[in-house]
Amino acid sequence: MSQWFLDKELKALNGWQLTAFSVAVTERMFPNFALFSNLLEFGDRDQVRSILDGIWNKLGNSGAKMNFEVQQANIEANMPDLDQFDMYGASPALDAMVALYSTVNCLLEPNSNEAANVGNLALESVATFIEVTADSDMSDEQLLRHISQHDMMLQEEGFQEELIRRISALKNPSSVFIDELKLLAANDGVSNIGVSE
Repeated sequence: MSQWFLDKELKALNGWQLTAFSVAVTERMFPNFALFSNLLEFGDRDQVRSILDGIWNKLGNSGAKMNFEVQQANIEANMPDLDQFDMYGASPALDAMVALYSTVNCLLEPNSNEAANVGNLALESVATFIEVTADSDMSDEQLLRHISQHDMMLQEEGFQEELIRRISALKNPSSVFIDELKLLAANDGVSNIGVSE
């Protein structure tokens, strides 16, 4: 799935649809942050979980209220500083928080660029994981081919395409649809790079 394809598909979506796409992609990245948070006792995993749930609740019109402008500062406080953490796990954890920040931006002011940012962050997260775990003897060309054909990359691309297909088929979200989308995104607690907390 190319960047161009993603941008084009997302431009056709409206406000709630862009937020639904963004929160679903972020949901799938959440275990990357949660595991890092648990292992290094960094940040506030429960706070991040409640912000994610707040976005789902808003989409499903559950009546729950959350001040999302205030939550942006909370998300920033949960972003690991890569200069401070000299380990791979900090990178997907940061990607998940940046994706959540963009998702909240999308909720406050729908923007297909923010949604595309979330989708691309998830794809980059997967690409980096594949690169880090790949055979170091590969040439650049072999590595690019390895990344593009890797099961994890194909799964993430397929997941994003499936999201767009489901979301674009609906004019207005029902709470049942949002619950189904959340279940799909949660992926039994396994993230886009195959970790669970």
